[in-house]
Amino acid sequence: MIAAASSPSSFPSFSSLSSSSSSSFMQSTRRNVSPSSPSLPFPSRTAARVSQRRCQTLRVRSTRYPHRAPVVTQDSWDELVLKSEIPVLVEFYASWCGPCRMVHRLIDEIAKEYAEDIKCFLLNADTDLEIAERYAVKAVPVVLLFKNGQRHESVVGTMPKDFYVSAIQRVLDS
Repeated sequence: MIAAASSPSSFPSFSSLSSSSSSSFMQSTRRNVSPSSPSLPFPSRTAARVSQRRCQTLRVRSTRYPHRAPVVTQDSWDELVLKSEIPVLVEFYASWCGPCRMVHRLIDEIAKEYAEDIKCFLLNADTDLEIAERYAVKAVPVVLLFKNGQRHESVVGTMPKDFYVSAIQRVLDS
């Protein structure tokens, strides 16, 4: 059988603690959670530092990666793409497009591997809107392949490298 609880007077009350012990307890508690304590960094400060480092790292990474494929614009479109004697691959991209960055890397690999057989270019669809409209590019990334000034193949969206290579082979074989 459970014994009845003792009377409330048998429990120590907070007021019965000495004032010196309660104040030392409060000071030690405050010391452990003080924002000025260098030994205990707060999550918000740590998160801010980590976030700042990530942003700096992303900026460095994005500026370090040079593109092998040059940029074509509306001014150079006719000369570089339509009047080219060898087939031309053009990636339509936008600077804000994440999947376009993945395609950039593939196009750069292809530009290196097929340097003698095909020319590769990048075109910013936001800044050269007239060319994008002329070829009915509604979304990015889009890769178009041209031969003798005519559009032959297109690959829409982010695809594995094999898709681009097979499209290039079809253009080279035609």
